[in-house]
Amino acid sequence: MTIRFGYKASAEQFGPAKLLEYAVAAERAGFDSVYISDHFQPWMHDGGHAPAALPWLGALGARTSRIVMGTSVLTPTFRYHPAVVAQSIATLAVLYPGRIVLGVGTGEALNEVTLGLDWPDPPERFQRLKESIGLMRELWERERVTFDGSFYRVSDATVYDRPDEPIPVYIGAAGPAAARLAGRIGEGFITTSGKDPALYTDTLLPAVDDGIEKAGRTPDDVDRMIEVKVSYHPDLEAARERTRFWAPLALSQDEKMGIHDPREMQRRAAALPIERAASRFIVSDDPDEHVERIATYVEMGFRQLVFHDPGDDQLAFLQRYADDILPRLRKRFA
Repeated sequence: MTIRFGYKASAEQFGPAKLLEYAVAAERAGFDSVYISDHFQPWMHDGGHAPAALPWLGALGARTSRIVMGTSVLTPTFRYHPAVVAQSIATLAVLYPGRIVLGVGTGEALNEVTLGLDWPDPPERFQRLKESIGLMRELWERERVTFDGSFYRVSDATVYDRPDEPIPVYIGAAGPAAARLAGRIGEGFITTSGKDPALYTDTLLPAVDDGIEKAGRTPDDVDRMIEVKVSYHPDLEAARERTRFWAPLALSQDEKMGIHDPREMQRRAAALPIERAASRFIVSDDPDEHVERIATYVEMGFRQLVFHDPGDDQLAFLQRYADDILPRLRKRFA
């Protein structure tokens, strides 16, 4: 059993140069992968950032040699045409063979509505995602593509620079329909930590397995990746306080549905008590206890854990993980 450990580059929290410094340091610290979020606008207005993920990945590839790099997640259905995403990701995969993953999802109003785009109901967003994946794969696999779908069209289109190996597509899912789609057609499934354990064990992972079975695939065909939200710090109170910037993650779907202005998101998040803001994170000052809590996700069946730390001191976090956490994890799951 191979378990991989990644670093989540928080584009909502840091500008592109700082974020690049942290991701390069993650490779030096021994992480296996780096995944970047792709937002047009951040969750928080004050102190927020939103560098573009695709050019940033090109810069990261030039500064590193080993890590797998990808988006977690990008929405190839509204502000991006899927053919443009296919071209961009193919270029990255040619530049950095075997190191590029495209993580995709159905999107958020925060990133699309402010551009004057309509925000349809979840069933249409799901169908758009499914169609976009099919179109991108045709562009990666065929010399000439004419495509007339329900949402996207191309005529005599060619992506002229394509990698020799297929580009892995990981599908982000918070519900069973997208998880089942990941099992049917994805190379990976992505979700986030800190929710009711039953969501993973009784809903999401069984849906992935159901999709795998219906498509006649094997469990090894689909990676199971989870972004694990962690705040590990020698001062337990400091570890808890560091989660405040990410309080929007604790808002329910109903509380944040349709919000497109970071200022309004920030206002709603600011009203949450620190206990609720910290609830999505593994908050710990003890390395053995921290590893035990991380291990529950491995025991559920996740095989790639990408760690998201909420603090401003990312270099210190990376060093603490290199010294205290990654060696324990590798020993336990060797």
